[in-house]
Amino acid sequence: MLYLDHAATTPVRPEVLQAMLPHLTEGFGNPSSHHTVGERAAQALADARARVAAVVGMRAGDIVFTSGGTEADNLAVKGIALAAALRAGAPAHVITSPIEHEAILASCDFLERVHGFAVTRVPVSATGRIDPDAVAAALRPETALVSIGYANNEIGTVQDVAGIAARVGRVPLHLDAVQAAGWLPLAGTGAAALSIAGHKIGAPAGTGVLAVRGRIPLEPLLHGGGQERGRRSGTESVAGAVALATALELAEAERAAAAARVGAQTDAFIAAVLSARPEARLTGDPVHRLPGSASFTFAGTSGEAVLLELERRGIVSSSGSACAAGDTEPSHVLLACGIAPEVAHTAVRFTFAHGAPASSIDPLALAAAVGAAVAAVRSGE
Repeated sequence: MLYLDHAATTPVRPEVLQAMLPHLTEGFGNPSSHHTVGERAAQALADARARVAAVVGMRAGDIVFTSGGTEADNLAVKGIALAAALRAGAPAHVITSPIEHEAILASCDFLERVHGFAVTRVPVSATGRIDPDAVAAALRPETALVSIGYANNEIGTVQDVAGIAARVGRVPLHLDAVQAAGWLPLAGTGAAALSIAGHKIGAPAGTGVLAVRGRIPLEPLLHGGGQERGRRSGTESVAGAVALATALELAEAERAAAAARVGAQTDAFIAAVLSARPEARLTGDPVHRLPGSASFTFAGTSGEAVLLELERRGIVSSSGSACAAGDTEPSHVLLACGIAPEVAHTAVRFTFAHGAPASSIDPLALAAAVGAAVAAVRSGE
């Protein structure tokens, strides 16, 4: 089986398992406990925090360990916006885009519906790019947050985050970097807050980080014992923190080489698919895209039918985001890019691993298999 759904989740790396195992066995202490076992756990947690901070270019005190990317996005959007509203004594304003992960969109909807916030959803181009000038034009005196995905999880489009950061001024910029980690630089983006999910980079599911600069007021979502400097209560998973720190360091060390290697494979695969199937259309930006992401629509087919045919041929891929389980509606990302609903239903996404050796995938053979699967669906075989 050839697994090409790494944007949904990717295997835990052996080095990560080895690093976290001691903290699941003899190093099991609660880091809040004031005895030797707890102090050892606290030291391991502090070390993991410092290692993550080094990769994202922030301070150790800026790192908040979470249960994953969804919690990190919720904490960023709700936490920063609500803190601003509490200081102002009135609902604030948030800027985002219509192609964001549901964790951001639903958080903005919550602020709008429950707390009376105003939300501006800046439109995107046909390739999913946000114009930084449109973000600047949407700013208001009461804008509390700009929340944008660094790279889109469905179409792989990478945003001009430097351009956006330059235009938001003193308004905090939150980047959902869940898909970007391991492919794009995380330090020096100009962001005030950054979300990461461990299971996209070789750590277990249930691990994540919100890196948020200490000067940014943040209203916690979880209350209790005051862990994570009061920003996220609950006994920390030391093993999870160590796992995420290890996976993030490995991904960052390999990032440049992996991006070049996998990007060349992906480019060859995209070109071959477009050549083989006249009805194929690449979604997302052809230039500003994640190295390991290739997504297409195949007019005249059903995306789900193509997926089943591909799996019958030993290739596992997806029709888009894995985070909207059971959703039969066309992708909100593709609709926002101006793709008709009936065409959006034909979408298929292929996402490659960071660590796969160049010899493990033949782009031309893969494209031929995809072409054969599409042809079989179109012919009704």
